Amino acid sequence: MTGLWAAPHMPAVPDETASRAALRALLLAMADDDLVVGHRHSEWTGLAPDIESDVALSSIAQDEIGHARLLYEQVAGLDGTSADRLAYGRAPHEFCNAVLLERENGDWSFTIVRAWLYDHADAVRLSALAASPLGSLAAVASTLQREEKYHVLFSETWLERLARATDESRRRMQAALETAWSEALAVLGPTPDVDVLTRAGLLITGPAEQQARWAADVARRLTAFGLCPPAGVPAAGGGRAAAHSPALAALLDEMTSVWRTDPEATW
Repeated sequence: MTGLWAAPHMPAVPDETASRAALRALLLAMADDDLVVGHRHSEWTGLAPDIESDVALSSIAQDEIGHARLLYEQVAGLDGTSADRLAYGRAPHEFCNAVLLERENGDWSFTIVRAWLYDHADAVRLSALAASPLGSLAAVASTLQREEKYHVLFSETWLERLARATDESRRRMQAALETAWSEALAVLGPTPDVDVLTRAGLLITGPAEQQARWAADVARRLTAFGLCPPAGVPAAGGGRAAAHSPALAALLDEMTSVWRTDPEATW
């Protein structure tokens, strides 16, 4: 694939320059989300509650980082940069990930709740992209969907298990939900000029509809597990406003340390 805009069946777009910029912003935010949450998941390697979960979450971390690379390659095809420089060569304030994903892991309950909320949000987002008439964009989304369904299965199995196990485990899960909820609502917030994509017909379902679908779905599931969907609105700065926490700078410093020793190296 030489780039999303090289698709042979691309529909007519009224303002291709604006659409390319809006698509770049959307894909970059998605890539940053996957890279950052993948790194956070990887920090559990050797520390998860049991060996099966250790192996599973390590595999999910690899998937997320691999998905990030695929998305960075699409962005690079749109603007002539490189996937490595997008992943490793930007300052923290240039990242577009949702703030929830950069938060330190905390305990297992927070990690599972965050993973579950994000996995369901990502499923909604990918479903919308898979329906795009821009064939190459739909193909990328469909590729990611095939692995993401296993991520949902892992986080949902753990969430249900802990929600039903004991009063204490349920209390911890509810507390983690209360902590994560407002920033989770921001995951599906709008990226810059995303309305250009909806007006051009390249994105059939916009952020507001995606967020409403996600909220209704997770509320139904939480209730079925005996948990209470928290009340609240998206956290200010919790989405794409580049208002990151100090945790992101520390994460990126660790993640890019090898690359920074020789940015021009071929791996």
